[in-house]
Amino acid sequence: MPSSPHVPDPASGSPDPAVDPAVEHARRLTDTVTRLRRALRSSIRTDYPWESLPMAQVELLQTLAAAPLRVGELAARQRLAPNTVSGLVGKLLEAGFVDRQADPGDRRTARIALTPAGRRQLDDWQHAHERRIAAAFDTLAPADRSAVVDALPALERLARALAQPGAGNDVPA
Repeated sequence: MPSSPHVPDPASGSPDPAVDPAVEHARRLTDTVTRLRRALRSSIRTDYPWESLPMAQVELLQTLAAAPLRVGELAARQRLAPNTVSGLVGKLLEAGFVDRQADPGDRRTARIALTPAGRRQLDDWQHAHERRIAAAFDTLAPADRSAVVDALPALERLARALAQPGAGNDVPA
C-alpha cells in the first residue's frame, strides 16, 4: 500500500492547516506501520525462508496457537471471507502445519488445530522476527528506544480498539 504523504501548503511550506490533526496523526501512523512491516518482511528474508509461509498463513497460525477453531471462527477473527480462510487452511493442511479435529460440541463440524510442525514453524518465524527487531532496536539512540517502549501499551490498546467490530467505520467527513 503506497503511503499518502501530506502535501505542504505551497505558500508557507507547512502542512495544510485545514487538515484535522487526528487525521494527520492517523496518516503518519499508517505510513509508519506499513513501512515497518515492509522493512521487516524484506529484511527477514535473509534469516527465514519467507516464501514458505506467507503472512496470511502466519496470521492464521498465530490465531490457532491459542486454541483450535472452526473455519468460520477463524474467518471472523481474521475478518476474511470463509472461502479465503478455507483456501489458506488447505495450504496449511498440505504443509502439515495444521490438522482437522472433530469438534467435541458438534460432530458434524471440524476444528482446525496447530500441529507440532506448525508450532515449530510459527516459533521459528517468531524468533527470526524477534532477533531482527532486537538487532535494529539496538541501533537506536537510548531516548528512541525508551520512546518506542513507552508507546507499546498505547499501541496495544489501539490494536484492540481497531479489532472491535465497526471500529473506524464512522470516520467524520
